[in-house]
Amino acid sequence: MKETPSAGKLGEGMAVSFLLDKGYGIEEMNWHCGRDGEIDIIARDGRVLVFVEVKTRFSEKYGQPAQAVGISKQKQIGRLAKKYLYLKNLYGKIDCRFDVVSVKFTSGQKTMEHIEDAFRINPR
Repeated sequence: MKETPSAGKLGEGMAVSFLLDKGYGIEEMNWHCGRDGEIDIIARDGRVLVFVEVKTRFSEKYGQPAQAVGISKQKQIGRLAKKYLYLKNLYGKIDCRFDVVSVKFTSGQKTMEHIEDAFRINPR
């Protein structure tokens, strides 16, 4: 029996296709660092390494998808990005950015929004 993909996985797959269509290169998907969490997508936009958080919603009951990327989530992504950069020997050697892609399925329609440079992280 085929398993139905979760909302998150469905949205992430759509976000990857969306980013590829925009000319981004995909470096990693669902990059994990132990128990610290995961980064949904790590991509390249020209010379910039982009850490992308994807949020998918089927209703607006809990607000807009991008609103779910609060300060706590931003800090977690920042810590993971720093670890990634160190592990790949890229820390201090490449420009980085944090984006959010929101995917909504409401009223029978799909809506995607790409927020470039959605938040900033203090590297210290």
